[in-house]
Amino acid sequence: MPLYLFIILPLVTALIGYISHARFYKLLLICFQIFFLVMAVLNFIHVRAYGEKYQVIGGYDAGIGIALRADRFGSLLVLLCIFIFTCLIIYNYHKRYMTHLFMFLFLALQGLINGLFLSNDLFNIYVLVEVSTIVVSVLIIFKKDSKSIYDGILYFLTNLGSMTLFFLGIGFIYRVFGTLDMVLIKERIALVEDPKTLILPYVLMMTAVSLKSAVMPLFSWLPKAHGTASAPSIISATLSGLYVKGGIYLFIRVSDMFSDVFDTRTLFMFLGFTTAIAGFVFALSQTDIKLILAYHTISQVGLILFGLSIDSIYSYHGAIYHIFNHAVFKTTLFLTAGMIIEEYGTRDLREVRGLLKRMPYVAIAMIIAIFGITGAPLFNGSFSKYMIQKGAGSSLPYEIAFTIINLGTILSFVKYSTMLFGTHTERFKIRWNQKLSILTLAGICFLGGIFGPAIMSYMFDIHIVIGLGDYLQKLLIYGGQLGFGLLFYQFLYHRIGLFKTIREVELSLNQIVGSMFLFLSVFVGYMVYNY
Repeated sequence: MPLYLFIILPLVTALIGYISHARFYKLLLICFQIFFLVMAVLNFIHVRAYGEKYQVIGGYDAGIGIALRADRFGSLLVLLCIFIFTCLIIYNYHKRYMTHLFMFLFLALQGLINGLFLSNDLFNIYVLVEVSTIVVSVLIIFKKDSKSIYDGILYFLTNLGSMTLFFLGIGFIYRVFGTLDMVLIKERIALVEDPKTLILPYVLMMTAVSLKSAVMPLFSWLPKAHGTASAPSIISATLSGLYVKGGIYLFIRVSDMFSDVFDTRTLFMFLGFTTAIAGFVFALSQTDIKLILAYHTISQVGLILFGLSIDSIYSYHGAIYHIFNHAVFKTTLFLTAGMIIEEYGTRDLREVRGLLKRMPYVAIAMIIAIFGITGAPLFNGSFSKYMIQKGAGSSLPYEIAFTIINLGTILSFVKYSTMLFGTHTERFKIRWNQKLSILTLAGICFLGGIFGPAIMSYMFDIHIVIGLGDYLQKLLIYGGQLGFGLLFYQFLYHRIGLFKTIREVELSLNQIVGSMFLFLSVFVGYMVYNY
């Protein structure tokens, strides 16, 4: 199966849908997505059975033509992308703003993200990210109110600046190695006699992908884009649940490409920890439903980065599995948040009460997703966090860091779950397509925990056995953290004025750009000192 089909077919379908005036075009798009999903499943099965695919478009030699590569990780990310987009299209089936133009942009974004996960050519990656940045910016401002326009332009300019650094980095790489193929660069990079000559391109590229991943302190743009007031819920869900994974994927690929000369895992472990802390602290300070979820994306990115940087195969693959888990439960949370905001007419957490009785299906899906993100035993987040923790071994600093991160997540969602209780009015009638989407995603949050060991064994040949004693231990720890979270929110949270102060923190474009160049400067100093 040609890999370019995963990039081209969504674009072709988007174009046909845009110029077509077919009455049932939405239904046709859903049928296409299901067909596309089957293609992605078959592609992963083939890669798992026969090894990674490496294809050069146009039949050129490697290093000359545009190369596409599908290993297990990339194939799974393509499968995840198509699955999430399918759920989102079904969820939005009845929306009036699902115009031909909106669907053209939305499907085009799907193809661009697939291309990012499959491309093995640095310049091609740069082009795909730049085009997808434009598409995302237009989708953010699609409803054309002043706040979304500001947030969309801020997102566009910030990401444009970061990718300019990436472009400069690949220019240096091309000058040294004469190719932009990442496989060939990795082979040749070990032959470089003086690694210091590669410090600048490495720092430029890693600064860019760190901003795309929303690493501390380069995360200020993300809440504005993911939590902007008028952006459709499926856009917030796509950005937070899926698109930010493109930055993490590039972080993994670029780090691997330079792994023979540079090892910066200690630095990024620290940055991952501080990112996770900053994310949940800012989330705790918010009263806006979407902003709470957006800041928690930052926190979970920090946890993933922390796991990737631990020198353990279990932590590494636990972080990889958490990428998929986060996509599922964060998409669920953003979709349910959109329904809550639409029904209650407010984004203020303090004004939403009685959700369990007023919107029971939404509440059930939300509760399951909360169990997933907080790492409750038997849910998907629990297994990926267990793997990260297992890889850390019995190291006390790692245990303390991991406990702080997870406790912060629980504290935030104790606050978030206050929407479930209180007075209520008449019951909300949920549409069939929305119910199907959110309950499917919520079901995967549960199944991903129950069958976590089997899924990890099938996906990556990593075999883990979790005994009854392990589950009981996790249950006791989770119960203790949950109890602390309830007591903290009830008796201490409202007395801490710092949260109100943090809520008002908002960086301007100049300050965001300044933080990017500060990060770049400190990173250069760190590399020069250590290498």
